[in-house]
Amino acid sequence: MKKNRYIKLFWFLGVLVSISSCVEELDIENVANENGGMLVVEATFTDNLETQQVFLTRSVARLDIETDTTYFRFRPLGLGLQDSVEYEENARVVLIGSDGNNFDFFEEQQGVYSSTQSFALQQGVEYRLQISTSSNIDYESDAISLPATSRLANLYAERITTDLGEEGIQIFADSEPIGSGSPNYRYTYDETYKIVAPFWREEDYVLTNYDPCALPVPTYDLEILPREVQNQICYSTVKSNTVIQSEVQTSGNSVQRFPVRFIPKDNYVTAHRYSILVRQLVQNSASFDFYNALKEFSENDNLFSQVQPGPLAANVTRSDGTQETVLGYVDASTVSEQRIYIEFNDFFPGEPLPDYPFPCTLESAPESHVSYCFTGLNANSCPPSVIERVNDGLINYVGENIDNIGVCPGIDVFVARVCGDCTLIGQNTPPDFWEE
Repeated sequence: MKKNRYIKLFWFLGVLVSISSCVEELDIENVANENGGMLVVEATFTDNLETQQVFLTRSVARLDIETDTTYFRFRPLGLGLQDSVEYEENARVVLIGSDGNNFDFFEEQQGVYSSTQSFALQQGVEYRLQISTSSNIDYESDAISLPATSRLANLYAERITTDLGEEGIQIFADSEPIGSGSPNYRYTYDETYKIVAPFWREEDYVLTNYDPCALPVPTYDLEILPREVQNQICYSTVKSNTVIQSEVQTSGNSVQRFPVRFIPKDNYVTAHRYSILVRQLVQNSASFDFYNALKEFSENDNLFSQVQPGPLAANVTRSDGTQETVLGYVDASTVSEQRIYIEFNDFFPGEPLPDYPFPCTLESAPESHVSYCFTGLNANSCPPSVIERVNDGLINYVGENIDNIGVCPGIDVFVARVCGDCTLIGQNTPPDFWEE
């Protein structure tokens, strides 16, 4: 699911706007929760012929327990805390062009509105985004239009050592403006990398007819069978989530060797094969100032010091003229993009590959366990049995326990499933663009 990459920061800025006394002191209870919270709008329309998207959420004055989706070996997947996000659902969204062309959007996922057809913004045309919420409140953006164009001339990688002594791979971009003007650039990227499960085996456990409460002992059928799904090699794509901007100070100047992304040497993403798609978005000065202010807020160690939230208010207002704080930004950008591929050995020949991002150790345990319905004294101090872990989807078979591994050794050794099944952290089919 493609999510608004700035959503958590906008949520926090919503609270800052509510409690700041530098501009106007507002009551957090009344403002942040009015109409379900302040509307947050993020949209960047481009001159690429593509499906364009609008992200709509609400800032709410409540605790957001931010937890990343992480793998925990003793917890079945699908359990645990999730990020708290208030999506703006069932809105009507349309982009109006001064040339008479209108583009409708539909809610593809919660808070994610996609255009019903692919389109590209045209030079010389002004556009306004119109939003009508499910509570029948109408909003409209300021007029936006495409800025000057520019070309992402070159995208390349070099091995470097940072000023702090860290070795890694730096992705650089060279940009050339087309025509007159001094463009401002914002960069985003999608990075895709190959994952190879280090303890993948051709066979795995298959558990059927399991009754953990059967008496006197649990009943089950445990087999070791060939795998039916390819889960040794996978691919993961991650989007950038920071503001990356470059400003051309002199008219006609090009940007040379702009650092877009630094990858530390020990980062697993480059271990097998890595690709990065960099998009260069040309911005007008207002858009550049907004994202620059957003970046400064996100990097400030003391966000409650000298808060000036004015520049972070969206260029979106209530259509009926009612004063209401809206967060986010609606932008129009010309886009140029390039993709490159990276092999670790090309930059660090003969050196060991970066470690797998999860600890992978061989384990063993008894195959079965005491019946869950046994009511007598149970002195068993062994870890969870094989059938319990297989039932919860936590482990993969590795082989026979010839070295007598484990506190309570069983006949097999196994690993945490993330070490033998890459589909927990990636997709088992390569993306359409992937090249070997």
